[in-house]
Amino acid sequence: METKITRGCPQGPCCGPVLRNIQFDPLFKLQYTKHTKAAAFADDLLIMIRAESVGEAENIANVDLNKITKWARDNKLRFNEGKSKVMLLSRRKRKEQKEIAVYLNNKVIAQVNSLKYLGIIFDYKLTFKVHIKIWLKNALN
Repeated sequence: METKITRGCPQGPCCGPVLRNIQFDPLFKLQYTKHTKAAAFADDLLIMIRAESVGEAENIANVDLNKITKWARDNKLRFNEGKSKVMLLSRRKRKEQKEIAVYLNNKVIAQVNSLKYLGIIFDYKLTFKVHIKIWLKNALN
């Protein structure tokens, strides 16, 4: 069976996973701060930052995202700030700043209270209540 494709493009990199790994490997070797870890699966990149305060997390995130943006520009790539999200994770009970301004491509990344990554919904307190609720809803249907 043959089908003529007239528009659109396939999901994922057209060069395949091996060439994608070769292309993105240097991204993981950037000199991030000691508080930053980068992880990726397929075309999803996750940057995790551990800090003592919200202000410190914001500063570290912006420094390291500037490194990533420069690397992308030097390699003729661009990360989509519209699809990118930032989430502040904290189990602290004390009141502190909850808003965080993180920039990618000189634009503020949207802050969210929950985030789906690799099929798991993480919430800002790491309770997984939203994930369990959706899982139960789907299991009972």
